[in-house]
Amino acid sequence: VQLQASGGGLVQAGGSLRLSCAASGRAFTFGAYAMGWFRQAPGKEREFVAAINSRGDKLDATDSVKGQFTISRDNTKNMAYLQINNLKNEDTALYYCAARKWWYSSKAEEYNYWGQGTLVTVSS
Repeated sequence: VQLQASGGGLVQAGGSLRLSCAASGRAFTFGAYAMGWFRQAPGKEREFVAAINSRGDKLDATDSVKGQFTISRDNTKNMAYLQINNLKNEDTALYYCAARKWWYSSKAEEYNYWGQGTLVTVSS
């Protein structure tokens, strides 16, 4: 399984971004995997941001981003997304997408596959 995160960039505070995660692999069934987004800010540990179950009908997000971040997926395109609105300086981080079978988790160690990360930099 390969995950490719994209969509990061330099954006002004208050702006929006949509991060994308493209999934692929031999004999890989995207619809059987839950997807998660994590981030790691400079000098900090990786933290959970949001997750979605394999069918896309159950979501979870850390409290600090609820109402600001929205996770979604399109199983017909093998894609997961993270919409980020009203970006703040503290959202500056490397954002990773991750996959695990069936049910989502907020624990990084429970994900089997990881993308390389996409950098989001928020300027004030």
